[in-house]
Amino acid sequence: MKLQTPHDRFFKETIGRVEVATDFLNNYLPASIMNIVDMTTLEPQKDSFIDKDLKEIFADMLFKVNIDNEEGYIYFLFEHKSYTSKNISLQLLKYMIEIWESKITTDELPVIIPLVIYHGKDNWNISATLGEMIKGYTNLPKDVQKYIPDYEYLLYDISRYRDEQIKGEIKLRIMLTVFRDIFTKDDIGLQETVLRATEYLAELEDKQTGIEYFETMMRYIFSARSNLNKDIADEMMSKIETTYPEGSEVVMTLAERFREEGIVKGLEKVVRKSIIKGLTTEDIIEITGLKKEAIEEIRKKMLHESKEDVI
Repeated sequence: MKLQTPHDRFFKETIGRVEVATDFLNNYLPASIMNIVDMTTLEPQKDSFIDKDLKEIFADMLFKVNIDNEEGYIYFLFEHKSYTSKNISLQLLKYMIEIWESKITTDELPVIIPLVIYHGKDNWNISATLGEMIKGYTNLPKDVQKYIPDYEYLLYDISRYRDEQIKGEIKLRIMLTVFRDIFTKDDIGLQETVLRATEYLAELEDKQTGIEYFETMMRYIFSARSNLNKDIADEMMSKIETTYPEGSEVVMTLAERFREEGIVKGLEKVVRKSIIKGLTTEDIIEITGLKKEAIEEIRKKMLHESKEDVI
């Protein structure tokens, strides 16, 4: 299955599990917040507040939970591009307002604790407050600042985490490590990350759960790093047979599937260029080996695309 947003899917399939979200919050929330949050009431919500145009940049998860003995929410916003968003605090505030509008049942608003998780190459050098975005806000007198909205979000820049800073149980540690390394490690480094993850999974008593999570992780790896060096990928698969034999069949099947998708994409690109050059359908069949129907389908698709999207 083609994954349009592999980061989004891996994040939601992992942090969307109550036990993993609980694990994250237990290990990373400040003690002052943990003291007033009843983790036994944590409950994932189906809502998503990400704009359609921003799905390639953000993923989100909302959890209902009792905060200081009142119904409240913890909102995860995961930024999954390789550079920081300058307006993150404004974007996050917009989502918080949407949560309030969708959840309000009385004249009182529930508490929302916002968390931002980031794993890009660039250092996160943006203030975690809305006030820093407002021109001249910090220079205003305190008695004037109180009339202007401001708040702070919790930031987790996992791309800067060292191994010893990655805490939690196996699934959480794997997710954070893989997200940390997907943009920052070369192919050999990523291979080491995957092999270390398989060693963690081998420790799980529930082998079926381990295999399912391994498949989720490898779908993410092959999709997010579709240009992974073939020799390194083959070596990695060979080593997995030794370190995690339970997952060897899964990784072979997925690798073949993603390779086939890569070949199909490559052939479509050749067809598109050939059509633009004015080659006949018969010429394109000879070049690509594709059937006439497949070529005509690509030709029809091109007719409905803008000039920028044709190639």
